[in-house]
Order: sequence, then C-alpha cells, then structure tokens
Amino acid sequence: MEKYYLAVDIGASSGRHIFLLTGRKRSEYTNATSTQLVNVLTRDWDDEIIEALGLPRHIFRALSQPGQTVGPFTPAIRQAAGFDCQVVLPATHDTASAVMAVPAQEEDVLYISSGTWSLMGVENQWPVTSELSRMENFTNEGGYGQTIRYLKNIMGLWMIQSARHEWDDAYTFAQLCDLAEEKRGFPSRVDVDDAMFLAPDSMIGAIQRFCEESRQPVPESVGQVAAVIYQSLAESYAKTADKIEGLTGNRYAAIHIVGGGSNAAYLNKLTAEKSGRTVLAGPAEATAIGNLTAQMIAAGEMTDLKGARKIIFDSFPIAIY
Repeated sequence: MEKYYLAVDIGASSGRHIFLLTGRKRSEYTNATSTQLVNVLTRDWDDEIIEALGLPRHIFRALSQPGQTVGPFTPAIRQAAGFDCQVVLPATHDTASAVMAVPAQEEDVLYISSGTWSLMGVENQWPVTSELSRMENFTNEGGYGQTIRYLKNIMGLWMIQSARHEWDDAYTFAQLCDLAEEKRGFPSRVDVDDAMFLAPDSMIGAIQRFCEESRQPVPESVGQVAAVIYQSLAESYAKTADKIEGLTGNRYAAIHIVGGGSNAAYLNKLTAEKSGRTVLAGPAEATAIGNLTAQMIAAGEMTDLKGARKIIFDSFPIAIY
C-alpha cells in the first residue's frame, strides 16, 4: 500500500477537520493548552479550574498527543479521494507545528514564529511559573512530546502591513525596507505591544500619535514611518530575548526565525544587530513542515524530532545574519 502524508489545515478548526476525515473526535494537547484549562505540571485538564468555572467535565475528552494515529478515512472521504490512509494527529496549534520545524542543531535556542504576529520563546521541559514571568506576560503552552513552549506574543509584521495598505500598496516590502534603511537615523521608537496598535483606524496615525505623546519627533515620510516600525520591532525582539534569558537562567547565542516573516531580511538583519545574537531565518512554511514532520516520525521515516530538525536544516534554505 502506498504511503500518503496529508497536511491538514491547522488552526482553530483543525479538530473539526480531523473529525470530518475520520469520523473520530480528538482533543489534542497543544491546542488544548491555549484554553488555559490544562495544568502545566500534569499536562492534563485541570479539574479544579474546570469546576471553578462551572463547566461540565464530561465535554473534556482525554488529551491526545501529536503523532498519535487517529484512524482511516471515512468511507465517504475514501470514495471522494480515491485512496485511503491513516490520519495522524499533528500538533494542531499552528505555532506548535511551526516550532517543530525550527531547524535548531543545539539544545537551547530562541525562536520566533514570525508572521502577522510574532511568537518568541524557547522549548522547555518544565514551565516557568514565577510571578515575574506572569507580570511580563509570558505563557506556558504545549509542544510536541509534551514539551512546554515558553513564549510571548509580540506584535509582528501587522504594523508594516497595515501602513502599506494606507499607502495604497504603492510600495513593495523590499522598497519599504530600502526607504527605512535610508531613514535609519530617525530617532523615534514606539512600544509595539501597546494596545493602540492592535486595530487602529489608521496605523500611521497611531504611530504618529504615540511619538507625539511621548515627546519624540513625529515621523512624516514613508521612510520615517517604516524606520520607526522596523527599528521598534527589532528592539522589542532584542528586549524580549534578554527577558527570556533572565526568566529561564539560560543564555541563548542564536535566534531562529521561522514562518512567513523569516523572509523579512531587513528585519532579520536589524534583529541580529539589536540583539547581538546570530539570526538564522527559515524555513518559511514552518507550520506545514512541522505538520508533516509529526506524521513522518509516526511513520518511522524520521527517527525523532532532533533528527527531523537536522533534515529540515539540510533541506531548506536557511539565511544567516
């Protein structure tokens, strides 16, 4: 029988897709942890929290791990597809699958799953639950092999994407990077995690207002606005890296950037400069690659995640800054 690997769409509806393919329901660990109803120590549903919230316990199915086989296609899917295969559960949280594709060759590395939003963190065996960690808004989420994705959600390329639309998409991202480089001496910076940048009527207006209220020069030209965005993002990444080192007690010499944002060469270069760390960028399609990695490990075609990451490193272009 031929082997097939099916990259099921990952996200909030991924469990529904698994059900439609197989007719079998699963609650997958990495996605479940994002509900804050999973105990970070036991890696299982937290009955105390569920009871305190008054939620019916019977709706919480036993947690399944990425890499577990769910079962074959339903007869209807088998007939429509023209073949059958065993559906393997991926890490259904998109960031969890993306982290699987981080092509790290060393044990302790920082990663950024970069796109519209940036998730920056490390892969731990145990959670970090200090009060300082909570105050800094870090989270402990599930990863492949019952690991902990200790991370922080940072504003990503959303700001430059929004500003570009306000300029009627007249500039390519490469052109915006060139204009930002020309104005790199413009001194103003913004707090990219400020709530005012989440969904403003005008991103450019919000940036100008932040600078005005913080008594900094107000950017006016395209290059000045782009410079403020890129420089502020890179500085935020660098500060977050330092905070992670302080909270974990580890030192990280490199930052791996995966996802669509790994193509943002100018931002990657600035991140390396601001953080004083080597930046390795790629692969871009990290979520899909991580999805397939879980399946190929389950099928015995890759030995384990460490070996898979070596294959990913050797198989995809990785830019180094």
